[in-house]
Amino acid sequence: MSERLQPGDVAPAFTLPDADGKNVSLSDYQGRKVIVYFYPAALTPGCTKQACDFTDNLDVLAAAGYDVIGISPDKPEKLAKFREKENLKVTLLADPEKTTTEAYAAYGEKKNYGKTYLGVIRSTIIVDEQGKVERALYNVRATGHVAKIIKDLGI
Repeated sequence: MSERLQPGDVAPAFTLPDADGKNVSLSDYQGRKVIVYFYPAALTPGCTKQACDFTDNLDVLAAAGYDVIGISPDKPEKLAKFREKENLKVTLLADPEKTTTEAYAAYGEKKNYGKTYLGVIRSTIIVDEQGKVERALYNVRATGHVAKIIKDLGI
């Protein structure tokens, strides 16, 4: 498992398929700020809340110069269903091999109801225009997280 990212680190490069199967790379966003968030599974209550929060605040974030990318281990077909069902506007990327999720240290040990297991750690990495980590937030909550990011970024 990777070390957690720190501000100033170069964000790991990635190219992953979106909900339509088209490849999207972090380098496509060169010169823009990007909020990359990792979530465990599409079409689950917490992940739906988080994706809807990002979608609801997309205009505010975009006006401040931020794009939003959500990454999960789901396949593109499931992401397409998720996007349609919830009317999501954020870019959703599929990482079924979890290579990008691991590179961002968003995969590891989790505890739930006293059991320890490996899974996606709900995380948000904010990448600046030069591709460097501006903020790295791990073990975030699905509810209220987007409002906190907006407040912390002074948007």
